[in-house]
Amino acid sequence: MRVRRRRRRNFTRVYILAACLLVALAGVLAASFMGGSQEENPVVAESGIERPDDYMHVMVMGVDRRSDDAGRSDTLMVVTVNKTTGKAEILSLPRDTRVRIEDNGYDKINHAYAFGGSKLTRKTVEELLGVPMDYYVLVDIKAFERIIDAMDGIDIDVEKRMYYEDPWDDNGGLVIDLYPGMQHMTGDRAIQYVRYRDGEGDIGRIGRQQHFMRAVMDKMLSPAILPKLPQLVEEIRSAVETDMPLTEMVALAQLLPSIREHGMESVMVPGKPAYLEDVSYWLPDIMSLRELVSRQMETELADKALANAEKVKAQYDDSLPKGLTVMAENADGAVNSAAKEAAKPADGNGAADTDTREAAKEEQVKQVAKADGPGGISVLIINDSGINGAAARLADRLRAKGFNVTGVDTGRKSDRSHTIIVTDSSNTEWFYGMPFPCTIMDGGEPNEAVVYIGQDYE
Repeated sequence: MRVRRRRRRNFTRVYILAACLLVALAGVLAASFMGGSQEENPVVAESGIERPDDYMHVMVMGVDRRSDDAGRSDTLMVVTVNKTTGKAEILSLPRDTRVRIEDNGYDKINHAYAFGGSKLTRKTVEELLGVPMDYYVLVDIKAFERIIDAMDGIDIDVEKRMYYEDPWDDNGGLVIDLYPGMQHMTGDRAIQYVRYRDGEGDIGRIGRQQHFMRAVMDKMLSPAILPKLPQLVEEIRSAVETDMPLTEMVALAQLLPSIREHGMESVMVPGKPAYLEDVSYWLPDIMSLRELVSRQMETELADKALANAEKVKAQYDDSLPKGLTVMAENADGAVNSAAKEAAKPADGNGAADTDTREAAKEEQVKQVAKADGPGGISVLIINDSGINGAAARLADRLRAKGFNVTGVDTGRKSDRSHTIIVTDSSNTEWFYGMPFPCTIMDGGEPNEAVVYIGQDYE
């Protein structure tokens, strides 16, 4: 009997951990209880959205903290939980979502954390959605790697070749190098998968986050996790902060079997991609978003809530700056660039097929990323070869071919063997036929390329 009780206690701890992992990017049991009562947001009170008593909202932030700044929220989502039925849904907020941030005007939502930490991020999210956030959970992205390692890694089916380099990221160079297929990943590799950037922008990142979440949940609920509990608990305690009390965590853990039975639907804030002077934004469709928030609570927008949503939408539309290019669809479904004045709002039909909407969004991003020619691609050259003057000579060659060379630098390496060109897949054709040996790899930001010079250049 004693053994049975002990095993029951162990599995209870697993469920508590798994439930909290579900809440925080599929994962976090917090050790840092911040305490204090949350101030009521008057803007939320004005929204008119009626929230049933058995629902709660948890804001989850994955923060990329740097030594030289306050950090920005790399991942932002809201988990809606029905405490009676055990049904849970996730709403992902793209980092580029353009929102009003108190005392800072309109900006990307992930900047709210740098401006005012979790408190300002919480207020910004509440005003966008029109509902209060009961709790928040903040995860240090870098520390999350150790959590995955404490779980002895996770299994993820990588959907495509992923290669990306950023010589100024991660305090000395971020390199993401993953191959397609099922792989067992350490914490470092798993975070690479989540952080990978390509022409799909936030749409692709959110899809990868969802794959990552499922992999974490599968591992957390496996019997193999039991021997790793002590180390896992310690790593989780060092990685996060939250104001969710332990009693609420336990209650959430008790709902986990029901949550698994229902499954968790993951959706993204409805809207459209846009660009302003080559800076990307996601423009939320306010009406569709408020309707989505209500549907997640199995309610409908009352007259007051509809009127408020229309008011907020009008204010948002008025705030859009001149020169903003919004991606819109023609009547025949084709995607084209349209100026702000010509852009149409999303149709807001909640019954529309999710896969169709996501495919359209991906196509929109690809259209934006496609350059008209070499002159539309900004090229940065990094000399990793140790060959003096190689970068300057390559810059002259690329300029002669019409490329827009924006920078030349010496890399941290001096022994790279092969020359690599990293650019978005829609623009690789412009780099074919280079007068030097090189490998062209898919990755990077739209309309940008980075050339890493290797020793095979000359």
